[in-house]
Amino acid sequence: MNIPADSAVAQYFSTIRSALGGLEIFLGDRNSPLYRNSVVGEIVMPYLARLKASFACWENRIGFVQQFRVSRAESGFPVFQNVLELENDRQSAEKRLSAIPDADQLRTEMADFILRQKAFPSDLQTRMAERLYLEQIGKGDIFSPFVLPETIRVAVNPKTMRPYYVVCWGAFDGTATLPMVYMATIEDSTQSIVDMLVTKDGKLNPEVDIPLPVGGLLNPELASRFDDFALKNSAYSLTPATIATNLDKDFPTLHPKQLRRIVLGPFYSAGITENNERVNEILSKVRKPDNAWLLTWTVQEVFSKAERPAQKGFWSSTPAQEEFHIETDDLEAARMGVSAYEKHALVPHDAYQALYAAGETQGIFGAYKVHVISGNQVISEG
Repeated sequence: MNIPADSAVAQYFSTIRSALGGLEIFLGDRNSPLYRNSVVGEIVMPYLARLKASFACWENRIGFVQQFRVSRAESGFPVFQNVLELENDRQSAEKRLSAIPDADQLRTEMADFILRQKAFPSDLQTRMAERLYLEQIGKGDIFSPFVLPETIRVAVNPKTMRPYYVVCWGAFDGTATLPMVYMATIEDSTQSIVDMLVTKDGKLNPEVDIPLPVGGLLNPELASRFDDFALKNSAYSLTPATIATNLDKDFPTLHPKQLRRIVLGPFYSAGITENNERVNEILSKVRKPDNAWLLTWTVQEVFSKAERPAQKGFWSSTPAQEEFHIETDDLEAARMGVSAYEKHALVPHDAYQALYAAGETQGIFGAYKVHVISGNQVISEG
């Protein structure tokens, strides 16, 4: 099935491709706020690549499966069923490919059909589309419902003499239909790990070779349990404070010092999404459809302000416990269950001009840090 260039489906894929490409440009700019202030930009990039790969696969998939649903009134991202189907197809791709003739054979059969039948070979084209889809899905990582944790940094806190890890993982929330990236900074007081990784002068042991990134939590005794924890504690409905508290309670020797969640979305596309009527009305006036979009994301953070030391008694003992800071002076931060947060919006120059001309920039972007993209350049306000 060829997708008409002017169809709503084609427009959606065109705008989301433009938006994710723009976000990649923004995150890849070492002068961007996310690069200057933290490692957030660097960490999000691989997950963004996964998301782009998923959309490339979905675009190929509609060449033979005539159904693709988007959460038009909420996130603007594909509904969770699409994510599940992509994951299932990834796991069965090799077996299915073995049952489909190779691309050259299909092309020969299509040419022969056209010459003999004087008609378009729809069935053969569908098989070709399926083959291209299955080949694509096997080429790289996609944004699965859950992307397993990996350790990307290891260092030592000289004050506590403990090693600490930066661990990240991804999740596509099925209810909110939002892709999310998590990153946690965790100290480890497991004695065997401390003995192995920390020198007497509080440095990382140079004799231990750690080929980062490492799949899973660096502590092998806890890695499997940590994977299971992340899988069960990555829902959008859970606040970062709840997730960090659960982690602190479930692992006596792991001490979460900081947890960040990057929530991608909502995404707005003129004529497609219905998640903000005023935004969509203005975006629909943008001359070039590829520029009629707006992508938002939120960086949420919760950090520990203190650690209550472990108490060992004759009859009972309690492990060390983190005290997480919640910014109660900010109602939005309190509602999110975070110490701090940032809201970002990425918008093409044409769309920003349309919003500005309509006098809507303050009303729409009031709480957001706005990044305007033009070509391969991003200008951040403020």
